[in-house]
Amino acid sequence: MRSVLIILLLTFSATVFSQKHTYVDSMRLYQKEYADTHEVVKGLDKKYLRFFPIQQKYRVPARFERITDSVGFNMPTSGKISKHFFRYGILKFRIDNKDLQLTVYQNEKLMATDAYKDYLFIPFTDLTSGDKSYGGGRYIDILISDISNNSLLLDFNKAYNPYCAYTTGYNCPIPPRENDLPVAIKAGEMEFGKAHN
Repeated sequence: MRSVLIILLLTFSATVFSQKHTYVDSMRLYQKEYADTHEVVKGLDKKYLRFFPIQQKYRVPARFERITDSVGFNMPTSGKISKHFFRYGILKFRIDNKDLQLTVYQNEKLMATDAYKDYLFIPFTDLTSGDKSYGGGRYIDILISDISNNSLLLDFNKAYNPYCAYTTGYNCPIPPRENDLPVAIKAGEMEFGKAHN
């Protein structure tokens, strides 16, 4: 009986380790592909792309609440052109024993295209913004199909910088104040390691 219990414990431990290892490995591949295919950071500058250590605590289950927004609003950008978005819903989740929420947006122009009509946008700032991460905030992209039964696995390890973090000349949406998180999200892309062009 004891040997059976030991085998079960070892199997469980190996499974847990394997799942964690698999997730970390998949995120490393995700980061490598992100760097390899980056549209702004090229050549030797890719070495200045930096990421927080991958942590599963920043991959959190979130409850989704749909919002009906037929008017939308103009989200300010870092440039002169604002972009029209609709509030699509709210994600509610917990990190570091704090109840948090983020508003999810849908871009009016992208909604009109077949390729991007299912894309949703989550811009946010947190207590690392302007310190360890880009001061203008970071973004997470999801698909409508990622939401199932009013829930979503929200992965801050996939948070990325807007193009404005690397150079000038872009109209990068500025995260609305409702998406200022009062916690440090030490996950995803860090501040670019080279001076701004």
